[in-house]
Parts: sequence; C-alpha cells; structure tokens
Amino acid sequence: MRALFPGSFDPVTQGHQDVLRRAALLFDEVVVCVMSNASKTGRLPVAERLDRLHAVAADLGNVTVDSHTGGLLVDYCRSAGIDVVVRGVRGVRDLEHEMPMARMNHGLAGVETFFIAADPALAHISSTLVTEMGR
Repeated sequence: MRALFPGSFDPVTQGHQDVLRRAALLFDEVVVCVMSNASKTGRLPVAERLDRLHAVAADLGNVTVDSHTGGLLVDYCRSAGIDVVVRGVRGVRDLEHEMPMARMNHGLAGVETFFIAADPALAHISSTLVTEMGR
C-alpha cells in the first residue's frame, strides 16, 4: 500500500522526520511531498525543501520525495494511485485542523487519512518555531 505524507516542510523538522520514519515502517511505499499551503508564506524555496527531504529519506528505501505545488492533494493522490494520506498530529489543536480536511479528502476521492501521534519528546516542535529560533 502506498501512502502520501504531504506538507509544506518549511523547514523539515525532527517531528516530520519521526513521522516519516514511522510511516515507512507501516506502508509499502511512502511518498513525502512538498505541497503549497495557502495559509503559509513559503520561506525556503521548494528546491531546498526537496533537497532536505532527500537527505532525511536517504536511508529509507521505501520513501520517495516529490512536490505538488498546484492543485488539490486529492488530485495528486488520484494521479499517483495513492489511497492513504499520513498526517502527524501533536495535539487536539492539530487534530481539529486536520479532521475537516480528512473528511473532505475522503468525500472527494475516497482518500483515507492515517494519523500518527507525535512523539511526546518532539510534540512541541513546529516549522514556525524552528524558523523563529533560527532568526
């Protein structure tokens, strides 16, 4: 079974890496995909995010890296033959944000969402926090 792990990955965090590694243990193939997020302003160029994801996934033989910055997530899933989306959740706030999207993806294309609870040691990390710390 193929799964999609989408995100802006701006930048890739330890939390993203943890979810990716855990998803790679559960699915035959995981496509980690840089996608655009209308509610976020991209800080790093997509090419740099892809390079960082390639480095993170280098030792994961069943993980491929891609990007899809135009169109809906379900469009990508349809074209790639993917029926499952993996999402990491740090807490209730993330789940409240993710649930409507999961319902919409299922309603539009039958795509299921598989939630992976964040490692408690990493749950405080977000791309925004990592960016702010680097300033």
